[in-house]
Amino acid sequence: MVSEKVKTGKSGKYYSGHVSTYSDRYMEKEIPKYEVPKDGMPANAAYQLIHDELNLDGNPSLNLASFVTTWMEPEADKLIMESLNKNFIDHDEYPQTEEIHQRVVNMLGRLFNAPPQKTFLGTATIGSSEAVMLGGLSHKFSWRNRRKKQKKPYGKPNMVMGENTHTVWHKFARYFDVEPRFIALKPGKYTINAKDVEKLIDENTICVVTTIGTTFTGEADDIEGINKLLVKVKKKRGWNIGIHVDGASGAFIAPFVHKKLKWDFRLEQVKTINTSGHKYGLVYPGLGWLVFRDKANLPDDLVFNVNYLGGEMPTYTLNFSRGGGMVIAQYYNLIRMGKAGYTRIMKNMMETAQYLAGKIKKSGKFVMQSTPTLMPLITFQVKGKPGFSEYDLSDKLREHGWIVPAYSMPPKAESVVVMRVVMKENFSRDMADMFFRDLMDSYDALSKKVKKVRKREKKGSRVQGIC
Repeated sequence: MVSEKVKTGKSGKYYSGHVSTYSDRYMEKEIPKYEVPKDGMPANAAYQLIHDELNLDGNPSLNLASFVTTWMEPEADKLIMESLNKNFIDHDEYPQTEEIHQRVVNMLGRLFNAPPQKTFLGTATIGSSEAVMLGGLSHKFSWRNRRKKQKKPYGKPNMVMGENTHTVWHKFARYFDVEPRFIALKPGKYTINAKDVEKLIDENTICVVTTIGTTFTGEADDIEGINKLLVKVKKKRGWNIGIHVDGASGAFIAPFVHKKLKWDFRLEQVKTINTSGHKYGLVYPGLGWLVFRDKANLPDDLVFNVNYLGGEMPTYTLNFSRGGGMVIAQYYNLIRMGKAGYTRIMKNMMETAQYLAGKIKKSGKFVMQSTPTLMPLITFQVKGKPGFSEYDLSDKLREHGWIVPAYSMPPKAESVVVMRVVMKENFSRDMADMFFRDLMDSYDALSKKVKKVRKREKKGSRVQGIC
């Protein structure tokens, strides 16, 4: 309810009183869209107008397209709200927020098996995209500094990576003038290995980018095999080519459910790792992390010292100001759940994904492109030629509320189109059953539509033949 002057119908006079939000005058006009209005409106009216428009968005709980976290505990929500007005970069003003930030970096350094050290080095970022940019720059500057010291040319840096890398790596190469050397994929092969890498590296290679938990299929590159190659090359040719592991999706899963898999700082040439706190770190967007093997992997000329916020403060970020809420939320999750809690959640997601994958495969209507062995992720194709595509099925599922993407694979494998289902913490076994039911209903509805069209076309050609 709002207290406002309301105009009467015939008299044209106004009277003061309490009216429903939906009966006040702000509901009679179009909501301001492209120009700041001359006058404002009551808070409840502004809220309701925007709230009602946002109902047109998809339901986050039914969003199986994104890896990004859509649910946190009420206590985490409360901490986030209490920290939203704190600018994370203001370390002098909010020293405890920075202290908590450093605690998380140290926890991740140990989680990723960095060599023992007093203080681990890393930083929170807006997301993995910023972390990737910072990680790539550290490799470029480290390479350049080595070349300068050796009195060798340093004007033509390159980096080697698969076409399975995220778009952000294409951006990095273009924005920071590094030649990208892409390893082509092919149908059935969506990761890279040492043999692929060996053909493309040289003395100007700043790093090899590897991925654990690819966007396309949820698989991992052969990081251990690539490391063995680069160790051999370093000893034989003197090229100290580091590895960056893009663990945006997989770095928060592997330590808990794939403990024997060697992909992290246990491997000698892995120098930097990024991960997304807002994916399987189970925090809302946006939060990413970049962790260094040790201080030697962050060149001093990349770190800026500023004092205009108070004390002397070193900073290595692309983005300066940001809220402190998500950093606090990450710390909450880590101490709230611990390794045991994260392990239980990750295993639950993996088991749900395997359960759903089994049902989809057993239906006989689909071809599985990847199964949930590393990540709680499923990719599949429509089997045969039923007369409709994966894109059609994706659209049909949207009618049930489910958001499931259909997309083509990277260059050289773009003929393969798949649908992807990503499990999140709040996707239960019951929801998996409901999704499968709606998947089958959508498939059957499209099949019936195709049969009707074909029957009509056949009847039309018969009539045309008689005429």
